[in-house]
Amino acid sequence: MRRWLPGFVALSAIWGASFALIKVAVDAGVPPVWVALWRSALGATTLWTVLLLRGERAPRDRALWGHSAVVAVLLNTVPFTLFSFGETRVSSVLAGVMNATTPLFTMLFAVLTVPEERRPGARRLSGLALGFVGVLTVLGVWRGLGSGETVGALACLAAACCYGAGFAYLRRFLSGRPETVTTLSTLQISCAAVELALVAPAAAGLPHWPGGPAAAALLVLGALGTGLAYLLNLGLVRTAGTAVASAVTYVMPLWSTALGAALLAEPVGWNALAGGVLVIAAVALTRPRPRPRPAPATASPGVRRPVG
Repeated sequence: MRRWLPGFVALSAIWGASFALIKVAVDAGVPPVWVALWRSALGATTLWTVLLLRGERAPRDRALWGHSAVVAVLLNTVPFTLFSFGETRVSSVLAGVMNATTPLFTMLFAVLTVPEERRPGARRLSGLALGFVGVLTVLGVWRGLGSGETVGALACLAAACCYGAGFAYLRRFLSGRPETVTTLSTLQISCAAVELALVAPAAAGLPHWPGGPAAAALLVLGALGTGLAYLLNLGLVRTAGTAVASAVTYVMPLWSTALGAALLAEPVGWNALAGGVLVIAAVALTRPRPRPRPAPATASPGVRRPVG
């Protein structure tokens, strides 16, 4: 059995379940911006605890903190709020399918901003087109646009777009940093918590007790889904590589759909399933082909290799 498989399944389940947890919170009356704040604050608390237990210290580099604040806006502050708002109008099943478009937006922003990605090729461009068709299928455009459900779905799609921009920014400005992923994740989530703490009271007033189930959902969403999941992802990258870690995207919609239907009794429309399949196929097409490894050098006939 492959060592990375338990971590892969756990990570896909945790991130796939996040949409059901958000739905529980917003249905209990927690404002979307407060869902995002509690999620970030609890995630930051978890990551700081891990960071201190490992004996690591937060760097004082102002440029690093500045980039972390920008990444937090794109990967946490805005998309966490948008997904929460979207789920006040759509099911967690549909939100999970929309989240699966993240790699498509990531590729799109990479093509626009990363020099070595400027020529994506016909296969990857066809993947983007197929993903667009998948999104239209999920939205059910033949029924017409303008309903509250469409507004919620577009909010989730905008959140996925933010993720794509954030990953492109992360790759350009932070991927080459010497700090550990734990440190970078801690700074990012902490910045998001501060940003949301400045906005939430003015946007939605003071928090209130939402009830036991919603509070438990927020606790799991923050500590597990926004805290420990980052560490699981890091472990998966280290043990199985980035290709396997990125494949979590394929499995998350399965978890979000299954949990939404089983635990929340949410309907699963045929167009959401069909559109989800198209989106996942599009993600597969847009993934870059692995580069072939250079063949090992061999000694010429009649020439002996040096020993040692």
